[in-house]
Amino acid sequence: MPYLELTLHCTEATQPRYENALDDVGALAVTLLDADADTSNERAILEPGVGETPLWNDLVLSALFPADTNALALLAALEAFDPGLAWESASFRAVEDEDWERAWLDQFQPMAFGSRTWIVPWNHELPEAAQGADAAVVRLDPGLAFGSGTHPTTALCLRWLDSLAEEGVLEGRTVLDFGCGSGILALAALKLGAAQAVGVDNDPQAVIATGDNAERNGEQHRMQVYLPADEPQATYPVVVANILASALDALAEVLAARVAPGGRIALSGILHGQEDELLQRYAAWFDQLEATREDDWMRITGVRRA
Repeated sequence: MPYLELTLHCTEATQPRYENALDDVGALAVTLLDADADTSNERAILEPGVGETPLWNDLVLSALFPADTNALALLAALEAFDPGLAWESASFRAVEDEDWERAWLDQFQPMAFGSRTWIVPWNHELPEAAQGADAAVVRLDPGLAFGSGTHPTTALCLRWLDSLAEEGVLEGRTVLDFGCGSGILALAALKLGAAQAVGVDNDPQAVIATGDNAERNGEQHRMQVYLPADEPQATYPVVVANILASALDALAEVLAARVAPGGRIALSGILHGQEDELLQRYAAWFDQLEATREDDWMRITGVRRA
């Protein structure tokens, strides 16, 4: 199945703004390439690792969209979202699914988060450090659904879940992963001791990817995945939402209603500078609100008032 690939040049300083705009208009996935790299070397492709920023000043950024996306309409939407960026430098080409799959398989390596959590590609040998009895290992094939653990927003949420497990908060509980993408956060919660997990995403590809990854990890019987229209109305002791700041603002009442009294919430997908408005917004329902930064991204956590 072909896709439309948008490619442009940017700098380390402007890369977060470009990536945020691309996410906002529905990019299926984004990768970075050293602008000075040998383009014959596929391993130059990278999504920055946990706690890392790109090592290069000049970058080539590539984003995938559905094949039937109108390139001119896409550029217009991007310019409207952030007119301060040089979208006129963008170029487009059709790319086959096999090209993208090979690229992410080349760069995706096992990653550790917190004291116990490991995200490991499904086809990669399990690292020795992840073979301990208490290791919480998620085998992942992210495909084209967002969420492999390499992005700071996902890393922030994984470390939060790991810390909740250390506190005993997850044990025997049900966790809601709102905007589940690949299902990485819901699956990590299950591996860390949660009894059940519910994933919700408005992208049918994400629902499929989450279901596939749940089966790959032997968790299909403890994981339910829904499109928003099919989501059962319920409250949860733990809710995590790794989506864009604009969506977190628009869905604040919905998300607050999903958290049981005394329950915990984590919000991510927030660029640094966007957190103050969201902290004020969620203060209507949550105490102990705290913002944590990694690179240019933020996570907000809080406890639901009774």
